[in-house]
Amino acid sequence: MKPTLKKRLLDALEACRSIQGFVAGRTFAEYERNLMLRSAVERQFEIIGEALNHAEIEQPELTTLIPNLRRIVGLRNRIIHGYDSVDNQLLWQTVQTHVPSLAQQLEQLLAAG
Repeated sequence: MKPTLKKRLLDALEACRSIQGFVAGRTFAEYERNLMLRSAVERQFEIIGEALNHAEIEQPELTTLIPNLRRIVGLRNRIIHGYDSVDNQLLWQTVQTHVPSLAQQLEQLLAAG
């Protein structure tokens, strides 16, 4: 694995772990009321999407290894360009259901090196 690709995957993994740490023990109601928490989570989604977008450019077959890669990049674009229409419920569901599996996929890719 090229060093630049490894760095991008590590950046995405670290962002996943950060999200998980930020929301640990929190409820959706707390998330929705806390601007700083929402902002922190959104920033980490931006990093994940940007890192995976560049990783895919470097290694296009990542879309088969990370099946939701294009949707992840799309979420990043939505947060950046459609900031006024971000759905907090959707982001919370994504945090709960998709971030753990993405972290696991990234760990496997990095371990395979």
